[in-house]
Amino acid sequence: MTQRTRTLRNAALLGVSTALLAATAPVTASAATGGPPGTEPLAWTACEGATVDPRQRCATLQVPMDYSDPGGPRIDIAVSRIPAEDPHARRGSLLLIAGGPGGSSLNDPSGKGRKLPRDVRDTHDLIGFAPRGLAPSTPVDCGLEHADLATSRLRPWPAPDGSVDANMVTARRVADACARNGGELIRHLSTANEARDIDRLRAALGERKISAWGVSYGTYVGAVYAQLFPHRTDRIVLDSLDDPDPARVNRAWLAGHEQGVEDTFPHFAAWASRPGNPDRLAHRAADVRPLFLRLAARLDREPIPWPGANPEELTGNVLRQTMLDSLAAPSRYPTLAKLMRAARQGTVPPAPQAPPETVLQNVTAVGAGTLCNDVAWPKSAAEYQEDVTESRAEYPLTAGMPRNAMLCAAWPYPPREAPVRITGRGPSNVLLVQNERDVNTPLSGALKMREALGRRAVMVTVDSTGHDAYLANGNACGDHVVSHFLATGQRPDADTYCD
Repeated sequence: MTQRTRTLRNAALLGVSTALLAATAPVTASAATGGPPGTEPLAWTACEGATVDPRQRCATLQVPMDYSDPGGPRIDIAVSRIPAEDPHARRGSLLLIAGGPGGSSLNDPSGKGRKLPRDVRDTHDLIGFAPRGLAPSTPVDCGLEHADLATSRLRPWPAPDGSVDANMVTARRVADACARNGGELIRHLSTANEARDIDRLRAALGERKISAWGVSYGTYVGAVYAQLFPHRTDRIVLDSLDDPDPARVNRAWLAGHEQGVEDTFPHFAAWASRPGNPDRLAHRAADVRPLFLRLAARLDREPIPWPGANPEELTGNVLRQTMLDSLAAPSRYPTLAKLMRAARQGTVPPAPQAPPETVLQNVTAVGAGTLCNDVAWPKSAAEYQEDVTESRAEYPLTAGMPRNAMLCAAWPYPPREAPVRITGRGPSNVLLVQNERDVNTPLSGALKMREALGRRAVMVTVDSTGHDAYLANGNACGDHVVSHFLATGQRPDADTYCD
């Protein structure tokens, strides 16, 4: 279909980062940039890593561990930069905000930032960073047992009979380990503190205002930054949107997977039944869903040993977790199909390669601290059980997981502040981009971010499938709208649909 842009009707809405640095001296933050007292200049040095663009330089920013005690202990935030390619056209800095929590954009100026069109790279320094707690920033670690690093445990799938009892036991064990091994820093991981770190970074860069491209969880970080520091924002792109519900925050993100799977699974089923597909699962798309449900139920009863994996057997919940991971991009569909084809024969493919355990420990601790410190989670097993039972009946593909008890159900620390409520107060300089079919951040939740931002935002909805839209799983029309905004500051006059 021809790519084009048209105004999105209200009914449809409801239904649904070659020039060298100009100078090598550190940038000095001044009162003119709105820098807080004590903001230190950045001293740029060579970055580590074989895949890093040689133009990328790195620095360390020191920020307060506890913003309520700004004179207290400080922590390091690792920062990177590739300067604007046309110094004469330079407008400012474009901050790349990764997803997660637990994701890093430190090497994104050398990676995804290079996909940006030339007129954006000419006018903006590309800035990356490792959020607080995430190495090579000052790191945290919960010291978890190896088995507790399995995704199907960290993302809490109920037992085959729907019970959450084992999940509550796991939550207590993991939360206790984080409290025992995470140190003081784990208590100060939060989205609001990450936003405050970003403002320290903005000042250290010498910028009065900063632009940003936030993806997935990075959309919530970007929205919180724009709420806390509205007049420090230039051009803000939020890509693949989290529901900003101030009462539930990350609980709402997790719950959104129910609808995200329902929105996306039919696209997978059509692919998995296509003639000529070497990973074809069925002759008709309508047969793929019942096939998946039968196979998951069989693996609930009869797991298949899977040496080298974590856990070391293929269970129904491991299959379900693989589905959730694979639906994030059509390029991942073969992973799920190959696993289903093997399991039907009583075999397994080679075990997936996991990141080094030190990395998993660090990423897990950052995610745990942020998710559990942002908002208070219920402590009652009965409340989770009721929600899981209802979810299993309405959304059998996800088997109750999206409403289940994470480790936050046993988190020993109350939130240090209330969640930030996203509103429409501030400059109208936000562009939202969202795929219609997104398993991780579904359109239904994205529309809630759109509603919360009100007059500050314009939204482009893209007829595409996958998580991360701009320059990833979107389409040429949506990419053009976002690129044009970053390069010129011009947005569509109204919410827009790209088919």
